Amino acid sequence: MIFWIASYPKSGNTWLRTLISSYYYTKDGIYNDNIIKKIGQFPEKRHFTEFEYDQKIVTDTSKFWLKAQQSINKDKQLRFFKTHNVFGSLNNQQFTNKENSIGCIYIVRDPRNVITSLKNHYEMNDDQTLKWMSNEKQFIYDVQNLEKDGYSDFQFISSWETNYKSWKVQKQIPIKIVKYEDLLNKTFVVFKDIVEFINKTTNINKSIDKNKLKNSVQSTSFDKLKNNEKKYGFSEAILSKKTNEKIPFFFLGPDNDWKKILSEDMKTRLNQIYEKNLKELSYI
Repeated sequence: MIFWIASYPKSGNTWLRTLISSYYYTKDGIYNDNIIKKIGQFPEKRHFTEFEYDQKIVTDTSKFWLKAQQSINKDKQLRFFKTHNVFGSLNNQQFTNKENSIGCIYIVRDPRNVITSLKNHYEMNDDQTLKWMSNEKQFIYDVQNLEKDGYSDFQFISSWETNYKSWKVQKQIPIKIVKYEDLLNKTFVVFKDIVEFINKTTNINKSIDKNKLKNSVQSTSFDKLKNNEKKYGFSEAILSKKTNEKIPFFFLGPDNDWKKILSEDMKTRLNQIYEKNLKELSYI
């Protein structure tokens, strides 16, 4: 069965995957760059090789979302998958259901900090980024492999608010919503809660290995991940359209503070647009 690690883009999904892969796929909890590959993305081209679809049509893989998951689940093994897709339907095609999924951790981040990370990642200005994350029809795909793979890894992410709400309100699978800021400020405690939730939801009858948990936290600190990227690169970093060089994936991390980065006008606009969500999540 599939256990989802879901989020809107640039909300901490990659960091959470380093933590989870370190704990569940190593003997000692020490992270290395190959371990995160144990937690792949859905959807990707490799999930649709047995189906006939037109990779030049943006949404064409959506009609095989459930069948691809059924194929993944044939061996009845637990698998973690990253996704930025909304929980819901597109063209009457469900993204997932309780028959294929066992649970989810959804990591949510203050949208006022999401916008600054998106700006760096996609090389946009404030207005472009706000329009991007407010677009109910927004989708993403692997731009760098478009000529070779088409839209095979298309993900329908919608807007920041819709993405978050779609996972929050669904009743099909157990879900734990984690705030990125809580994971950042109380990493050991919050990650321990995450592991307990995963174990309970997936019927893993093992007590928490605190030493392994501690190693997972220490070996995946932002500074260590950033230094590793500087030395060895990072597979999920994308090429700059301006310089044709890799844009640093681990960019600001804890230093990403909207209060210091955003203009007063943008602060006001974001506070107005997301007021209800910010209050609900206790950001204000």
